[in-house]
Amino acid sequence: MGTFQIEGGHQLQGKIQPQGAKNEALQILCAVLLTSEEVRINNIPDIIDVNKLIGLLENLGVKIQKLGKGSYIFKSDALNLDYLQSEQFKKDGSGLRGSIMIVGPLLSRFGKGYIPKPGGDKIGRRRLDTHFEGFINLGASFRYNKEERFYGVEAPNGLKGKYMLLEEASVTGTANIVMAAVMAEGTTTIYNAACEPYLQQLCKMLNSMGAKIGGVGSNLLVIEGVTELGGCEHTILPDMIEIGSWIGLAAMTKSEITITNVRWEMLGLIPTTFKKLGITIERRGDDIFIPAHNDGYEVQSFIDGSIMNISDAPWPGFTPDLLSIILVVATQARGSVLIHQKMFESRLFFVDKLIDMGAKIILCDPHRATVIGHDFHSSLKATTMTSPDIRAGISLLIAALSAKGTSTIHNIEQIDRGYEDIEARLKSIGAKIERIA
Repeated sequence: MGTFQIEGGHQLQGKIQPQGAKNEALQILCAVLLTSEEVRINNIPDIIDVNKLIGLLENLGVKIQKLGKGSYIFKSDALNLDYLQSEQFKKDGSGLRGSIMIVGPLLSRFGKGYIPKPGGDKIGRRRLDTHFEGFINLGASFRYNKEERFYGVEAPNGLKGKYMLLEEASVTGTANIVMAAVMAEGTTTIYNAACEPYLQQLCKMLNSMGAKIGGVGSNLLVIEGVTELGGCEHTILPDMIEIGSWIGLAAMTKSEITITNVRWEMLGLIPTTFKKLGITIERRGDDIFIPAHNDGYEVQSFIDGSIMNISDAPWPGFTPDLLSIILVVATQARGSVLIHQKMFESRLFFVDKLIDMGAKIILCDPHRATVIGHDFHSSLKATTMTSPDIRAGISLLIAALSAKGTSTIHNIEQIDRGYEDIEARLKSIGAKIERIA
């Protein structure tokens, strides 16, 4: 189990480039299974979760050529489908939640797809019903082996397009159904589809491969099935979760930081939400400039004067992946804020570690926490803690960088799952952080 030692309480300065988007990469990589032709993907982040998926694809028989940092060519012209029944596949697939998205492409192209119950963050229940109900709507049969915790879908006679209303606007669920439907016979209509930038990017990539997907960017997708897809080249967006993390880091450490090449048009409510905490965010071309908040930052209130409430929602609402960052930033704000995590019931449980550091937080229930900001009148105290998941991990790291003294964070593999070469990038802007094996 890896460990970070962090000497906090230092102001940082400089430029930082966000990595490629983790959540987009997991979808895009699965889409290479839809064609036998070459697919080139650029800006792939070098992180544990993505590398695990690349390894799984390689074990499945995908030919992979690395061209340079973040750029690969994939060719799925001779897949070993027997791998899907192997013990190695059960091990590979169960260690990564994103592995669920290989099922749609395999079902679409080969009429069958299998996956062990996938792993990932321990942040509460994350149902897979949307995925499999979508496949069933397209004509696939479904089975689940409880003893082996193994899912399977089969459509030996092919898939047929259908209208469906999704029970929830699941991003990965929508992506999986879209990939299954692109070569289904007839027209598929998906209402209440997710419309996150990751999903938009997937649809644009599939259209460049020859798919016919209409309504991209809306919650109503219309897909006309085609008989085959070809190759393409695709570049992954900068990771908006990382961008939000660096905004929070700048505010908490009173640092002057420029976040470069952020693709502003894809950030949605992220800048607006951080501004609600009083953080100054300047747009400079396609960069974000955060000045040093030496006088702190003040939480806004609603028009009627009531306490600010920040909650997550499906896109274009505020992403749940950044609520942990917002909560940490609020601990040093001037004023109070209610954080409402609607989508995952265990994601706020890391606040006990912040309370140990001296933060004033009332955990109301598994979904809500009230934060009373210190306004920097007292700093957080350095401590020893363990990272429970990716987003809580980066939030605790930001807290440690703002706290005076030396903090220790164990289980940093959780952070490595989502953040590329993080200690070197933080050191480049002045952070004092060391990785201890």
